[in-house]
Amino acid sequence: MKTVGKIALGFVLALMTLNAFAQNARLRSANRAFDEYSYADAVRGYEEFLRVDKKSDPVERKEALEKLAYSYRRLQDTRNAERVYGQLVENFADSDSRNYLYYAQALASNGKHRESQKMYGKYADLQSSDLRGRKFAVTYMDMNRFYKDSAMYRVEYLPVNSKQADFSPMYFKGGLVFVSSRAESGIIKRVFNWNQTPFLDLYFTPDTSALKGVRDTYVNSAGTLGGASATNGNTGTLAEATPTPDLPMPVTKAEKFSRTLNTKYHEGPATFFKDYTKVVFTRNNYNGGKSKKSNDGINKLKLYIADQKGKDWGGVKELPFNSDDYSTGHPALSPDDTKLYFVSDMPGGFGGTDVYVVEYNNGQWGTPVNLGKEINTEGNEMFPFIDAGGNLYFASDGHEGLGGLDIFYAELKEGIAYKGVKNLGAPINSEKDDFGLISDKELGTGYFSSNRSKGVSDDNIYRFTRTCRPLEILVLDAKTNTPIEGADVRIVKNGSNQDIQQTGIDGATKICLESQTDYDFKAIKEGYATNNIRFSTMTQSANPQMSVSIYLNKSENTILRGTVKREVNQSPQEGVKVTLKDQKTGAERTVVTGPDGGYEFEVDPSRNYDLRAEGDELATNEQTINKNKKTKKKIVESDLSMYGTGDVFTLDNIYYDLDKFFIRPEAAKELDKVVGLMKKYPTMQIELRSFTDSRASDVYNLRLSERRARAAFDYLVRKGITPSRLVARGYGESELVNDCVDGTNCEDAEHRLNRRTEFKILSVKGGVGEALTGK
Repeated sequence: MKTVGKIALGFVLALMTLNAFAQNARLRSANRAFDEYSYADAVRGYEEFLRVDKKSDPVERKEALEKLAYSYRRLQDTRNAERVYGQLVENFADSDSRNYLYYAQALASNGKHRESQKMYGKYADLQSSDLRGRKFAVTYMDMNRFYKDSAMYRVEYLPVNSKQADFSPMYFKGGLVFVSSRAESGIIKRVFNWNQTPFLDLYFTPDTSALKGVRDTYVNSAGTLGGASATNGNTGTLAEATPTPDLPMPVTKAEKFSRTLNTKYHEGPATFFKDYTKVVFTRNNYNGGKSKKSNDGINKLKLYIADQKGKDWGGVKELPFNSDDYSTGHPALSPDDTKLYFVSDMPGGFGGTDVYVVEYNNGQWGTPVNLGKEINTEGNEMFPFIDAGGNLYFASDGHEGLGGLDIFYAELKEGIAYKGVKNLGAPINSEKDDFGLISDKELGTGYFSSNRSKGVSDDNIYRFTRTCRPLEILVLDAKTNTPIEGADVRIVKNGSNQDIQQTGIDGATKICLESQTDYDFKAIKEGYATNNIRFSTMTQSANPQMSVSIYLNKSENTILRGTVKREVNQSPQEGVKVTLKDQKTGAERTVVTGPDGGYEFEVDPSRNYDLRAEGDELATNEQTINKNKKTKKKIVESDLSMYGTGDVFTLDNIYYDLDKFFIRPEAAKELDKVVGLMKKYPTMQIELRSFTDSRASDVYNLRLSERRARAAFDYLVRKGITPSRLVARGYGESELVNDCVDGTNCEDAEHRLNRRTEFKILSVKGGVGEALTGK
């Protein structure tokens, strides 16, 4: 990836300190390109050196690998960066600690979070003062929180994108001003030496309503297509997002925003005063036809302000807190135009680039103030935006995220993120770079930038829309009114269990409400009595409720929970009615399982209960939950397995000697289990299905299998099972379990696998009982 927008500001970040060594001509040439920030040329040089000079000095190879990996990193080529950093840390145990950090970041950007977790752990061991190592290592143990709201948003690729970088949109008079490296004339006159791409300019598309987007998609962990209508189940993972392939890719032309603001150097991003008469924008250190460089020879970024002059802009002035020796950029104005938020790598910050704020009053600028460690990290914070409510959005690779730059949200009060920082999660964030978000006050709709793969190329602009009405569910301690972290919230919809969500550190979780639906939210936490609250969308309200609170009291009671599973494959069983009956009072409580097959009840450990599960075409299962006053467990697990019509089970060890149909001793033990099952379910009917291997003729095998099935039948009858509940049928060699067909040379052990007996449940009428006679 050649993400010039992030490169333009990243250009000013400190480089790795690398020693100079005796070098051959190829290495010297690559190093010369590296020192001149010509990373595309440096990559070609280092790759050639490593390929040709395989017997070069180990010190030189280490230097070449370090600089090659770093060049790929600066070019945003995460796959090659992963490859080279992997070689570096594998072959050089004394590698610089930053190489482990950069390797971890590359792995995460490529969606390899488990491997990234290990590298972050190693980095944490080497650099304990940098909190990123420890934080990311812990975060990647459980990625669920990044997908909690993934079903809430629809993401669309916009037709205004070009084949070059397009990013960082900003609202302007019903349209969007954005940054692009496109060359609409088709002629590229100048290129950025860093990565051989055109310089950035400001472009404008005048009517956002005319931008007909193409739905962006992602794939969940089950391998099915997801999106606004798909429930992610907190386990989804972002795939390489791509416009739907069967739709035509529309194109919307954009025009250059200003002849006077755009120059031969980089311009953008920009922000506008609320009356659109003034603009603050980013540009390289160039104004009035003159450019300046820092003491180390770099043309830094600066912030400029300009006034609208007729149909164009004029009076360009640089802001007073700029410097030739550090960069300022990425401006964002507060709704009342009294504060400007921006990004800088000025001395005294927390990491690479930090977010700052400066006051603006009657044309006068104050002194910039760092937003502090709640916002800024040891990494890079970029692309701030302030919505109509004064809330801050920004991109960061230092806060825990999916990979690359993620977009974060902070509610500000007196300039302080008093509720902390929140990752917006999928699908707005991905494993790649996601940044430059603008939004309405409620985060209901807006735009952002991303270099997620297969957009078109490089950075692209996307539109997001919230597709449902969110409801926040708060779980609080009834006595202290403090949030309860890690509480399970069971979502019950129209009387049927749905999924379970877990509250975060703020005691909250969110769902997307559906219309015409009755909800029951049940909060469960060890050491607390369960409690629930009901909510309905059957009626409309002018002021819709956006949150509900569930208060929990401390309790000595026990939580009985479990999962109803289908015995044949141990998959969760939906639609099962689970009833808990108090043996003393006869009182019953009932739930209906959802897709996860789960159920929960609060029980008194001093009482006995009967637990019953029943469903259509399923054999009713019952258990007794015995009292235990001395138990210290606050949560008791009790799963229920159910047999259903159509289930087919292969009986272990029901194999036969060649050309024989007699029941072997080990087979008798397995058939005794079937006897026990049929006595537990006295109305169950089954088919005994027997098979042979491929040796001998088809007719002979069919008759042999019939005799084998009949032998199993006779054994069950002798054990007391009524013949009318049994069907015996032979299938010969019609369903082999391996490739041992006629004419194939197989070992006897392989043939024996085909000489087997199965049973198929034909009916499960009725429930559990004890019928020693089989009737």
